[in-house]
Amino acid sequence: MATLMFVCTFAERVLPSRVWDSLESYFYKIVRSLFGFLFTDVTITFEEYQSDESFHGRNEAYTAIENYLSIDSSEKASKLKAKTTKGKRSIAFSMDDYEVITDEFEGIKVKWYLEKQLPVSQSISWDVSRDEGRRCYKLMFKDKYRSIITESYIPYVIEEGKKIKKRNKFQKLYTNCNGDDRDLWTYVTFQHPATFDAIAMEPNKKQEIINDLMAFTKSKEYYNKIGKAWKRGYLLYGPPGTGKSSMIAAMANLLHYDVYDLELTAVKDNTSLRKLLIDTSKKSIIVIEDIDCSLDLTGQRKNQF
Repeated sequence: MATLMFVCTFAERVLPSRVWDSLESYFYKIVRSLFGFLFTDVTITFEEYQSDESFHGRNEAYTAIENYLSIDSSEKASKLKAKTTKGKRSIAFSMDDYEVITDEFEGIKVKWYLEKQLPVSQSISWDVSRDEGRRCYKLMFKDKYRSIITESYIPYVIEEGKKIKKRNKFQKLYTNCNGDDRDLWTYVTFQHPATFDAIAMEPNKKQEIINDLMAFTKSKEYYNKIGKAWKRGYLLYGPPGTGKSSMIAAMANLLHYDVYDLELTAVKDNTSLRKLLIDTSKKSIIVIEDIDCSLDLTGQRKNQF
C-alpha cells in the first residue's frame, strides 16, 4: 500500500494533468480495494443516481450521506472540496474523490469512502471534460456489526443528513441552462419581499388561495390514496404590472418552496423537458411565463377573433 501511494504521488507530479486525471480513479481504486480487504468485511455502496438512465433523479440517500459527512469532512479528511454558494458568504467543505473518513457509532468504527466511477462504455480519456463519471459512497465495516449498521446506523445517518439539509436550506430561484451545459439548472438566492399581507387583493379571494395552498401541503397521503400526482396548478393571466410575479413570490414565501423559472424557448425537445422536470426538487414551484408565446399559440388565438 505504501508503494502504491508513492507511485500515485510520483505519477501525479510527473504526468500531465489531463493524463493523471484520467488515471487517478484506477490508482485509488486499487488502493481502496487493498484497504478494504485488510480492514473490512462488508461494503455497502450508495450510488449518486439510482439508475444508469439519465431520467432518474439523484439518490436521496446519497444526498443525505453527503450532508451528514460534510460536518466531519473539514476535520477528518486530508483532501477537501470547497465551494461557495450564491447568496452566502461562508465556504462549504466536503470530502474529495477517493478520500476516506472514519466515523463511530455506539463504539463501532466504520469507514466512508467516496469513489468516482467512470462511465462503463467509456475507456480512459485524455480529454477530462468528457470524463465526468458518477460518484458513490462506500460504507465499510466488520461483518459482526452488520445488523447494527443496517438497522440502526444507516437510518440514523440518513435522518441526520436530512436534518442538516433542512437547517442549511435557503430558498433558491432556478433558471434552466442551455442544452450544452452540464448542469440543467443554475440558481441564485431567492430574496423577493412579496407576501400575501402586502398584496393588494380582494380579502376573501386572498384567504381562499392561502387556504387552498395550505390544504395542498397537507394532502400528500390523499393524493397517493386516489392515485394522483401530488401537484397543484394555477393559471395567472393579465397584462404586465398586474402582480403575477408578486403572487408567485408570495406563494413561495408562504410555503418556503424553491422557484424554478422554466424558459420553454431554451428547451430543445420533450426529452430535455423531461430531464429538467425530473431534476427539480419535490417541494418547489415551477413557473412557465408567457406560455402562449412559448408554444406559438398566438396565431391560433388571432384566428378565433
